[in-house]
Amino acid sequence: MQKATTCNGRKRVLGFDTQKYLDVQTDAILERVGRFGKKLYLEFGGKLCYDYHAARVLPGYDPEAKVKMFQRLKKDMVIVYCVGAKDIEKGKIRFDFGLTYDQQTLKDIRDIRDRGLTVHSVIITRFDGEGRAVKFKRRLENLGIKVYVHREIKGYPDDLDVVVSDKGYGSQPYVKIDKPIVVVTGPGGGSGKMSFCLTQIYHEHKLGVSSGFAKFETFPIWNLPLEHPVNIAYEAATADLGDVNMIDPFHLKAYGKKAVNYNRDIENLSLLKNILKRIAGNGNDFYESPTDMGVNMAGSGIVDDSAVRDAALQEIVRRYFRYKKEVFTGAESQETLERIRAIMSKAGVKEEDRRVVRPARKAARDAEKSGKGNRGIFCGAAMELPDGRIVTGKNSPLLHAESALVMNAIKALSGIPDDIHLLPPPVIRCIRRLKTEILGESSESLNLAETLVALSIGVSENPKVKGTLEALEKMRGCEMHTTHMPTEGDESGLRKLGLNVTTDATPSVKYAD
Repeated sequence: MQKATTCNGRKRVLGFDTQKYLDVQTDAILERVGRFGKKLYLEFGGKLCYDYHAARVLPGYDPEAKVKMFQRLKKDMVIVYCVGAKDIEKGKIRFDFGLTYDQQTLKDIRDIRDRGLTVHSVIITRFDGEGRAVKFKRRLENLGIKVYVHREIKGYPDDLDVVVSDKGYGSQPYVKIDKPIVVVTGPGGGSGKMSFCLTQIYHEHKLGVSSGFAKFETFPIWNLPLEHPVNIAYEAATADLGDVNMIDPFHLKAYGKKAVNYNRDIENLSLLKNILKRIAGNGNDFYESPTDMGVNMAGSGIVDDSAVRDAALQEIVRRYFRYKKEVFTGAESQETLERIRAIMSKAGVKEEDRRVVRPARKAARDAEKSGKGNRGIFCGAAMELPDGRIVTGKNSPLLHAESALVMNAIKALSGIPDDIHLLPPPVIRCIRRLKTEILGESSESLNLAETLVALSIGVSENPKVKGTLEALEKMRGCEMHTTHMPTEGDESGLRKLGLNVTTDATPSVKYAD
């Protein structure tokens, strides 16, 4: 088996075989299309491009695996993108890129089209006149993208007499699609994907077109144990939605076999079958359970269970720190934080199980002892290098802690002595003057984005620091922790470097004495 160096300080066998998974999952999708006459609506859970959650919990999983799968099927498929009007209105943010849902929609469409796939249209769901959604619709249309609006259905989903009628699904616009596979995706959960699929099936049944419905969700993995860390990591990733993994009672009753699913799918099965029965008369009777409804062969790609267990436990801790940060910013509730703490307890992990946490906190204490922070704030950061070494950085009047850390990591990876300066003093002076005297900023300390610009200039002028930019590439995918809330310039730089960053979310400025 292929060995891989990871940022956990040891060599280990890759836990997941992407190629094997692609072959099995593609066959499963084609088999599902064959169950229906003309068309399959495939509700897509998770991220189509850049599935970093899957890559983190399944070492060896290609973040572009799903794209590569659909590239195999592209002559027979299109993609429809759903985004909720209320998510647009409240500026909901997707964590991995730090983009609001409307911005993420635009990015996803560009990324999908860049990969040679077709985005047929965008559906703005649960629309009720939201101003930001109206503006976003105009923006999409100005870009030449077809946009349809789905309005709230009164009594949805409980009043089936209204929902499954011309006053419900029938009142929504019909989107004419000729391809047999329609992949329905969106920026996150609750985007109205299933409602769009059922609306289409309602219209097509009236038109005499035979179409069906299935779900493509990578997690939870139905044929792993309920308490497997990979499945618990799914609960951690959806703690904001309140998803809970359960043994699928319908599958157990029908087949006498245990299968893992999650509460919303289990709770919705009877309702969904009733809706499909009202639409088409048979309720897709071959679906005996929500597990049957899914097309999920991720378990077939696992080749080292120990490796994926370790990786999933680390992801649970990362998710805890993410929610802790979002509670601080007001983007998430205290209830979600309590939920993720309970998930951590179930998994048997704690904050300090993340190796970079203690060194980052020590660096902050060292900054305070030295008195060389910035405006009375003392921050620390730590990174685990590909060979397992941990380097740290602390803030100063010259650099943010993130900037100091990256400079120290470059030196460690490049073998550059500590007494060699990577940043040319004249460039630093110019940037600091620009910040304070021209832009009027209160601090002249350089954030990471500014530091990287200064570094690139220094590389061209100083032959002693050649190879430093190549060292930045070696950091991609490494683990990092900060004691404080990164600034916008730091966060942008860290995201572009591809680091897996968590934070204690301590304020990096003083709001009150």
